[in-house]
Amino acid sequence: MKLDLNSDMGEGFGNSGIENDIALLDYISSTNIACGWHAGDPARMRELVQRALKKNVFIGAHPGLPDLAGFGRREMSITENDAYNFVIYQAGALNAFVKAFGGRLHHVKPHGALYNQAAKDPRLAKGIAHAVKDLGNNIILYALAGSEMVDAAREIGVEVWEEVFADRRYNPDGSLVHRSNANALIEEEDQALNQILSMARDGSVLAIDRSTIRLNADTLCIHGDHAHAVQFAKKIRQALSNL
Repeated sequence: MKLDLNSDMGEGFGNSGIENDIALLDYISSTNIACGWHAGDPARMRELVQRALKKNVFIGAHPGLPDLAGFGRREMSITENDAYNFVIYQAGALNAFVKAFGGRLHHVKPHGALYNQAAKDPRLAKGIAHAVKDLGNNIILYALAGSEMVDAAREIGVEVWEEVFADRRYNPDGSLVHRSNANALIEEEDQALNQILSMARDGSVLAIDRSTIRLNADTLCIHGDHAHAVQFAKKIRQALSNL
């Protein structure tokens, strides 16, 4: 099977220190570019859009909550209209860069707390899905597999790719273990690869209580914010090519 590989990018500031993001573009098929609210800025947005277009990598907006200090990972009490406005505003900014350089915005993937809240809250999921629809041009929503965002997108006719994670552990209900928990991340590459192969080949993942969760895997998130991200992405591509 062909599994889209995506990575969140542009989550620093300025043009310095983005070498890791640029190197990853050789091993992924989709990039999710931060739009300035939880991280990122216009300089990185422009640079990564141009680089991704040269590599024929799908370009997506990665909108988050307005929370630079908390990197968009702190939950906020927001309305359906807030979720809609946040996505339209941020994705619209990235889309301007994409259009300026002759490309097309491919998808939207919410970030952090916005993503996790909307995965469980039908109101926020609906706001995000409507925003993606109103952005036009058949933009795709990347959403946590089996989540409320998937249901909301399908209900209003937005194409959705169900997302799974290489290095995150899952709760029995299919949600991601919160990053505040010590066991939220899979640190060992072999364990992460085993999880990836299980999701891609068998459509299942083990939850933290050892129960089996069934899920659809259309796109796999590779976190690029650690020192060995590029090498890990190479291993993932190799492992998936053998399926």
